[in-house]
Amino acid sequence: MTASASLTRQPSGGSMVATSFTRRSRTIAALQFRDESFSFETLRAAGSAPYCGADLGEVLATARVIRNGDETGWFTAWRNTAERVHGIADTALKNGHRVSAREAFLRASNYYRTAEFFRRKNAASDTEARAVARLSRQMFASAINLMDRPALRIDIPYETTTLPGYLFLVDDSGVARPTVVYTNGYDSTAEESWFAIAAAALERGYNVLAYDGPGQGAVIREHGLVFRPDWEAVLTPVLDYCEGSAEIDSHAIALFGYSMGSYLVARAAAFDHRPAALILDDGIFDFHQAYVNALPAWVMRRIRNGKDGLANRLMGVMATLRTQVRWGLNNGVWTLGASSYADFIRRTTDYTLAGFADRITAPTLIMDAEGDQFLKGQPSVLAKAMTAPATLARFTTAEGLGEHCHVASLTRAHQVIFDWLDTTISAARAAKRNGVTNAPAWP
Repeated sequence: MTASASLTRQPSGGSMVATSFTRRSRTIAALQFRDESFSFETLRAAGSAPYCGADLGEVLATARVIRNGDETGWFTAWRNTAERVHGIADTALKNGHRVSAREAFLRASNYYRTAEFFRRKNAASDTEARAVARLSRQMFASAINLMDRPALRIDIPYETTTLPGYLFLVDDSGVARPTVVYTNGYDSTAEESWFAIAAAALERGYNVLAYDGPGQGAVIREHGLVFRPDWEAVLTPVLDYCEGSAEIDSHAIALFGYSMGSYLVARAAAFDHRPAALILDDGIFDFHQAYVNALPAWVMRRIRNGKDGLANRLMGVMATLRTQVRWGLNNGVWTLGASSYADFIRRTTDYTLAGFADRITAPTLIMDAEGDQFLKGQPSVLAKAMTAPATLARFTTAEGLGEHCHVASLTRAHQVIFDWLDTTISAARAAKRNGVTNAPAWP
């Protein structure tokens, strides 16, 4: 293992340290844009190319016609590209070219997702964005119908409804295999799981279950269910579903949390000790801390005290100046069910692992991107707060892995993830054979 992507086993326990959340220069040359968010989302789209989620030429051609910071132009350009590739897929399928059709459907799905990304003002009533999000899901459904391995659409019982998802299987043998359970982040979708982890997992002999939970993907778009901090209420039914599936080895389940999903699965794992491993990409200890560090102290005091008027006006001004701020606040109001920017910030105080991190028992891989523009420093804080075996994997800019969730170098990130997971799951299975299990859940 090179020093630039080093894995460090963390000692148990340790003191909590402060984190910083400051704007920094781009760690990877911007793709076409001066706007930080436009550059990152372009990189995110392009980064899925190893798993048929993009063609670099298509990405660059699309970005070339978008003016810096023009959100309307972004939507139009990416939708146009998605529609063109959608047409390629339909033609290939009609002519019997299954592989060409599958690959084009995957790209179209990702391009439709990218198109609607910045449509967060009045998101709940944005029928145009909802239609494009549906097209993204439809393209993915068409793609999985053409896959060489079994790919099933599933519905997971949850409270009085169900959560939509996918079960990707290594083969149709019915053999129970180690399985990665993918949990979305602040803005990702169950369909994006294919690029983020599923394709790489299948190649290594792991099944993958991916789902949209409250606040995510189809669940927020179609049903209006918002995020909840007590994610154990969401993930426990998902794990129950896994236990009822003959193809899943319930003693060899790894939870994969993508972006904000790393907080969600870590929180759930503090209460449900069935998973054999956690993969946090990237680690988050306290989601609220990002806003504490980003806003003046006097603004945070007013928000805590419910004096929202001036705070909302100030954040409104900030939102007009920076795409990342505007998108982050609007997405938060929508997905957390808040009434205003200040109300959203207040709601994030519940999204912390303080008092929970030391309840996690599963071995945990905590990924840490050197240039993370969202929650820099949080992985180290989490590693020090944990008492379970924790490995901190540091990914550097010099190696091309420094972006949030390592979107520019997925194949290298997957190599680190699965090399660690192979060893961890083997140990878990050996422990099971010897009658050793994780401790019972905390009350």
